[in-house]
Amino acid sequence: MAKQRGKHPDTALAQNRKARHDYAVEETYEAGIALTGTEIKSIRDRRVNLKDGFVQIRNGEAWMQNVHVSPFKEGNRFNVDPLRSRKLLLHKKEISKLGEATQTKGVTIIPLKMYLKKGFAKVLIGVAHGKREYDKRQDIKKREQQRQIDRVMKHY
Repeated sequence: MAKQRGKHPDTALAQNRKARHDYAVEETYEAGIALTGTEIKSIRDRRVNLKDGFVQIRNGEAWMQNVHVSPFKEGNRFNVDPLRSRKLLLHKKEISKLGEATQTKGVTIIPLKMYLKKGFAKVLIGVAHGKREYDKRQDIKKREQQRQIDRVMKHY
């Protein structure tokens, strides 16, 4: 099997598809996640939901909240709470940048994608601000225009 090249692998275990629709993502960061043994097994089984997740900066640490990792079916007593807070592994400079970014009104940090990289679970987080309804309509209009241009150019 050929190695994949590029910044972020296409083998996403979970994606937050609604995020790019509801938010305008300004910057992205790749972060590791502190997990237990049964959690990584569930993540490898793609039993994770990023939909309502967000990241908080507390005491100089980044914590991922509201990300649901289903309990591992053979995990018995080693399973943990599916919605527990999970620590993100980032450099101190990145954490301070994220903390400064969230001080401005309307800016939040959201998980966009979860994937494996060299056997470790990584999450792609984005600094984003919420879109308004007219922003969403403009994006849809641009997408429709681009599709129409592509259709016309296909025949030439």
